[in-house]
Amino acid sequence: MEIFQTEIRLRPRSRGFHLITEEITDQFSEIEEIELGFLQVFIKHTSAGLTINENADPTVREDFASHFNEMVPEDQPYYKHKQEGSDDMPAHIKSSLTGPSVQIPISKGKLNLGTWQGIYLCEHRNRGGSRKLVLTAWGETY
Repeated sequence: MEIFQTEIRLRPRSRGFHLITEEITDQFSEIEEIELGFLQVFIKHTSAGLTINENADPTVREDFASHFNEMVPEDQPYYKHKQEGSDDMPAHIKSSLTGPSVQIPISKGKLNLGTWQGIYLCEHRNRGGSRKLVLTAWGETY
């Protein structure tokens, strides 16, 4: 069994749900060396998260953003953590809902995602800046 790990930095994105599958695979070619294994993607931030969902229709990502913004609104009177802006505390809550990591099977050197699945960066801040991901792949190599 081989284990590979790298850290990558994603370009800054606005608030929303963004497909990052290709950005990950383009920067972590070691996936191609694994015949059977797993990739874990971990985000090193508390105001953004990761999830796997629809990769074809962009309105799905728009609907995710609309729902999350409605479900966890800004400027609630009960928020105590306010010093980093009105989008910060809701971003922390939203990132706990999406989670900090995803795990994907690797088969024959490729991510074994479903036909309509992609990895999302769930950016919950208006201007979250660049985000760091730790990519760890392990498994049986060719």
